[in-house]
Amino acid sequence: MSIITISRGSYSHGKEVAEKVARALGYECISREVLLEASEQFDIPEIKLQRAIHDAPSILERFTYGKERYVSYLRAALLKHLQKDHVVYHGLAGHYFLQGIPHVLKVRIIADLEDRIQEETRREQISAEEARRILKKDDDERRRWGLHLFGIDTWDPQLYDLVIHIKALTVEDAVNLILCAAKLPRFQTTPESQAVLDDLALAAQVQAALVEEFPTAQVTSQGGDVFVAIKGSLTDQEEVTGHIRRIASKVAGFEVKVHLLLQP
Repeated sequence: MSIITISRGSYSHGKEVAEKVARALGYECISREVLLEASEQFDIPEIKLQRAIHDAPSILERFTYGKERYVSYLRAALLKHLQKDHVVYHGLAGHYFLQGIPHVLKVRIIADLEDRIQEETRREQISAEEARRILKKDDDERRRWGLHLFGIDTWDPQLYDLVIHIKALTVEDAVNLILCAAKLPRFQTTPESQAVLDDLALAAQVQAALVEEFPTAQVTSQGGDVFVAIKGSLTDQEEVTGHIRRIASKVAGFEVKVHLLLQP
């Protein structure tokens, strides 16, 4: 079948759309679960992962190589989960990590600010002024988070296969559009597209295992072969290469190829 990611702002009905799409397809619907998996797998308190995503990017700068570490943990947890297929994911960052995987349908749900203000006012029992302030702050922080980590604007329509505006189109309309798109041959899982995802997931697991000691390491995988590239000096080559190979090979389950890029 396929994987569907739904990017959304607060009170734009994206969560509701995701849950209804998943129910109609019989898919698993996940969001916060990825944080829990990352927290358990890498022994990082969930609150730190939560804050790293939803707070302004400055939170990441308080930790040594904070950006590299948390991106690695989240990417590894998400890709490992999505290898099972038949998933609707409506958490933040899904469309970043899944670029280049053919059977992923990437959707953005948007709604007018005034409609979102009314919805938050109704649900949270706060004033329209307070709702406006919170929504603008949340939108700004999410946008800055994407730009800071990836240089990508979450509002850029080119990131998505579908951008659906909830206004003239209802939640049910949005669900039906996504269901129709998900049936297209383009978004069906094939052995080739699954292999792309499996390679990305393996590379992500290895990078997450290395990031604590080697935060600048670049890890790729092709056909199940893992390659690790890291900068270093000639005098360190044997020791560093051996250490990286031991760590990475435990994750991959086989000997990993390591390329040491000498410092200029």
